[in-house]
Amino acid sequence: MEHRAFGFTGVKIPVVGQGTWQMETDDEAACIDTIQRGIDAGMTHIDTAEMYGSGAVESLVGKAIAGRRDEVFLASKVLPGNASYAGAIEACERSLKRLRTDRLDLYLLHWPGSHPLEETIRAFKDLRAQGKIRHFGVSNFDQAELSKAIAIAGPNEIACNQVLYHLLERAIERRVLPLCERHGIAVVAYSPFGSGRFPDPNSTAGKVLGSIAAARGVTPRQVALRYLLRRQPVFVIPKAASAAHALDNAAAGDLRLTSEDLARLDTAFPLGRDRGVLPTL
Repeated sequence: MEHRAFGFTGVKIPVVGQGTWQMETDDEAACIDTIQRGIDAGMTHIDTAEMYGSGAVESLVGKAIAGRRDEVFLASKVLPGNASYAGAIEACERSLKRLRTDRLDLYLLHWPGSHPLEETIRAFKDLRAQGKIRHFGVSNFDQAELSKAIAIAGPNEIACNQVLYHLLERAIERRVLPLCERHGIAVVAYSPFGSGRFPDPNSTAGKVLGSIAAARGVTPRQVALRYLLRRQPVFVIPKAASAAHALDNAAAGDLRLTSEDLARLDTAFPLGRDRGVLPTL
């Protein structure tokens, strides 16, 4: 599994991690096994949020990493409605309790909300000073919102921006990704398979994806993940529905695509027109 520095933090983490959105609807024992098998395969970056199952997924993750906390880079998120100064402090405490840990490696504001960002960032900095979190960042922030967060927090403070990014949705490449590159901010791609929008293998683009996968002896999903990782700030956090799926995802961390492969994928899955808004789920 390839590791790279998580933006300006310098912390080396795997390029492929594990997302947990909607795991509350799956079998708990299977989810725990999947997460643990993923960790065994090198996917030690685990992402969750207080929103997922209203805390149920954090509790599930807590069970999955019991006895292995020091092996993982653990991230969670605060809901915008809880992101006042006092609310963020309290939300973090609740997340820590559910996750059965005394600290988070990364704590994110889930999306921009109505509470002043100054309050949220002040809470994040105080949580860091208390040792409750190591780093903080944002999620679903467009260029203007991220620029504001950087201005409020100061340089080398916003560790990452977690955003929607997959083969059929490359909008972040216009403004958000270049801004993150300039400021040493990691980009964490959620729903990297499109959340139900993975390319049809019988489509023109899907056939290109399939042919590259066949030539490399890998799966189309592995190629899709590796394509997103072609730029240095990017990390991916696909969710896996089974241990076998987790192992398939992990294998993308060792895959290498040629410049010709990347060019073919660029053509097959074009950037598209500028809609002027950041896509989210």
